[in-house]
Amino acid sequence: MIWGLVPVAYLLGTFPSAVMVARSKGIDITAVGSRNPGASNVARTMGTAWGILVFVLDGLKGAIPAVVGLALDEPKATYALVAAAVVGHMYPVTRRFVGGKGVATVGGALVVLHPLVFAVLTAVWVAIRKFSGKASLGSLVIAVGLPVGVALDGSPAWEVAATVGLAALVLLRHMDNIKRLVRGSELSASRQGSHPSAATTHGPAGGTARDQASKPH
Repeated sequence: MIWGLVPVAYLLGTFPSAVMVARSKGIDITAVGSRNPGASNVARTMGTAWGILVFVLDGLKGAIPAVVGLALDEPKATYALVAAAVVGHMYPVTRRFVGGKGVATVGGALVVLHPLVFAVLTAVWVAIRKFSGKASLGSLVIAVGLPVGVALDGSPAWEVAATVGLAALVLLRHMDNIKRLVRGSELSASRQGSHPSAATTHGPAGGTARDQASKPH
């Protein structure tokens, strides 16, 4: 039965947390900052509190499949459900397969499956963001550290391999960030001022108040 829940987990992952939170304030999050519909871009654009809200919502998309898998006592299938949710978040069919980077969704699953590893990696991410000013750099480091932490937590080889796969997905979605980090053009994680290309609320006829957004600085 649990394998039949994989499509459900994928659809759960497609829930557009960042898009909906930003839209509630009249902002098209895919047209500002890094244009990524994720917690870091929301925090950069709208403030830390809004970014945390999106992080929690995106985290639930990973935590719920993990809880379901554990409740059904299917450890390996649990990771299949989590992976489906992560893929849904990254490549949502509802938004032309353009989604977030998967860090929060993987993190939500990790809270359930390996809470100590989650706590350590979160501390590492916060420290790197604070001292480097780059949220993406912290995300890359903890993605690499994920399977290491799970291995040190005494997990079996198959589970370590599963987290290697999850980490690889996160790294793949960060390729543009890696290129910008190498060029020295990666955006700061700090909150930016109002962006001239931000989409505003929809008018009565259903159109936006602004035209096509310009490229990010």
